[in-house]
Amino acid sequence: MSLALLRRSLLASALAGLLVAPLPAALVAPTATAQVPPDVLVVGQIAEPASMDPHVVTAVNDFRILVNVYDGLVRYRPGTLEVEPALAESWEISEDGTTYTFKLRDGVTFHDGTPFDAAAVKFNFDRMLDESHPQHGTGPFPLSFFFSAIQETEVVDPLTVRFHLNEPYAPFLSNLAYPTGLIVSPTAVETHGPDYARNPAGTGPFAFRVWESNRQVALERNEDYWDGAPPLRGVVFRPITDANARVSEMLSGGIDLMVEVPPDNVALFAEDPAFELHEQAGPHLWFLILNTREAPFDDVRMRQAVNYAIDKESLVTNVLQGTATVAAGPTPEAFAWAYNPDLEPYPYDPEKAKALIAEAGYDDGVETVFYVTEGGSGMLDPVPMGTAIQADLAAVGIDARIETYEWNTFLGQVNPGLEGKAGMAEMAWMTNDPDTLPFLALRTEAMPENGGFNSGYYSNPMVDELLEAARRATDQEERARLYKEMQAIVHEDAPWAFIANWKQNAVTTDKVESFSLEPSFLLILKDVAKAG
Repeated sequence: MSLALLRRSLLASALAGLLVAPLPAALVAPTATAQVPPDVLVVGQIAEPASMDPHVVTAVNDFRILVNVYDGLVRYRPGTLEVEPALAESWEISEDGTTYTFKLRDGVTFHDGTPFDAAAVKFNFDRMLDESHPQHGTGPFPLSFFFSAIQETEVVDPLTVRFHLNEPYAPFLSNLAYPTGLIVSPTAVETHGPDYARNPAGTGPFAFRVWESNRQVALERNEDYWDGAPPLRGVVFRPITDANARVSEMLSGGIDLMVEVPPDNVALFAEDPAFELHEQAGPHLWFLILNTREAPFDDVRMRQAVNYAIDKESLVTNVLQGTATVAAGPTPEAFAWAYNPDLEPYPYDPEKAKALIAEAGYDDGVETVFYVTEGGSGMLDPVPMGTAIQADLAAVGIDARIETYEWNTFLGQVNPGLEGKAGMAEMAWMTNDPDTLPFLALRTEAMPENGGFNSGYYSNPMVDELLEAARRATDQEERARLYKEMQAIVHEDAPWAFIANWKQNAVTTDKVESFSLEPSFLLILKDVAKAG
C-alpha cells in the first residue's frame, strides 16, 4: 500500500470511530472527544442532513456541509455576496445578456479521480433541467428554478462551457454561486444512481469519508485541492437537534464549533474567554406561511389580522434576546439596494386585529392548525416563538392548534403545501439575491404542484409580472424599483406574517483559528485551523 493510501485509510478509520453514542444534554462524558485528533474540527449542526447531493437539497443545514465537499463555477467573495472565480477562471457575458461563456481551470479532478471539464459541467445542468437525461431520475431537483433560464449548455472545448439563456437573467451569476450550482462528479452519479446522495464526490477542499445516520458526517482533507490543501486534516459534522444538548457539548468540549447559538446562551459564550462568539448580518427572513387557498386565510383581512395580532417586538426582545430585528416585508433589509425603506412592520395592534376578524365574519372566533418545528436552518427558537405566537393569536380569537415536527419531517409536511392540513406554518429562508425568496415562494407558478415552495398558494398577477420583469432587467436601479413595488403589494396582501430578520451567530472554542461567518449563511472551512 502506498503512503498516500495508508494515510487515507488511517484517517478514514479515525474519523469513522470519532464519536461515542449520543449523550444526554445534562451530562456529557469527558471521554466524548478522547479519540478526536487535534487537527480535526467537530461541528455541532442543528439537524441531520437530508442528502449529500447539492442538487436535491434546500436547507442551509445541508449546504453548510456541502460547500466544503464541492465547488461551483463561481463562489461568493469572502465577506460578501459578490461572485469571484472558482472552478471557472473567467467568464464573458454577451451584450444582450443571454450568453455566458466560462473558461475552466485546467488539471482539476473530482475526489473519485475523474477529471473536471466542460462535459462535467454540461452533465450537471442537463441532469437538473432535462427530464430525458439518463440521470434525471436521481432527483428531484427542487431548486432547479435557479437555472430555468438555461436553454442549452454547450461544450465549446474541454475547458470552455457556454450557457445559452432564453432571455436575460440578472441573478444568473449569483445563483451559480449558490450551493445548487455546486458541481458533482458525473461518474459518481452514474455509478451510484439513486444512492449517490450517500456516495458524493466533488472537487472541494474536503472529501467525503463516512455518514453515520444521526451521528456524524466525516470529511477528510483534499491534499490535491486546486486552491491549496486546507490546514485541517478532517471535519466531523454532528447533528445535535436539541439546543440544550448542543450548548452542553460546546461547554464540555464535545464540539469545537456550534452554529445557531440559542438566544438564551449568547451572553454566556460572549462573556467566557474560552470561547469566541461570531455574529454576521445577512439576508434572512423568519415568517409564517398562511394558507391563502382555504378559510380563514383566503380572506386578506384575516391575514392582516394575524400580522397585527403578533407582538413581534416582544418576540425579538424577549424570546430572541435581541438577536434579530422586526421584519417589515418579504425582502430582508440586508439587501440594501433592493429593500423598500418606505414599508413599516405591521404594528402590534390586537384591537385592529379583532376588528378585521369581525369584519371578515369570524366574530365567534376561528380554529386553525399551526405547524411548528423543533429546529432547523435559520429557524431561531421555533418552539418558544410558536408558543408565544399561539398566545397572541388566542387573545384575538384565533385558536391555533400547534403540531410540532422534527425538521426534515416538518419540511415533508410544509413543502408539498398546506391545503387540507394546516392554516399556517413557521418558515425561514436565507437567500443570496432579492429574487430568490419571492420567485421561489410567492409566484403563482411556484405552487407545490409545480415544484415550487409557494406552500400557502399565494397568487397576484401583478407580483408575478414584477418578478419576471426584475429577472430580465440588467440595470440594477430598474431591478430595485421593481422589487420595491413588489414588496409594497405583498406587504398589503399579507400572504405571510412577517416576523423577524436574524443576525446569524456561531461560537467556537479558543483553539479554532481563522473562522468567520459569511453573509451567505454558508460555513466555509477551507482556511480554518485548530490549535493542538
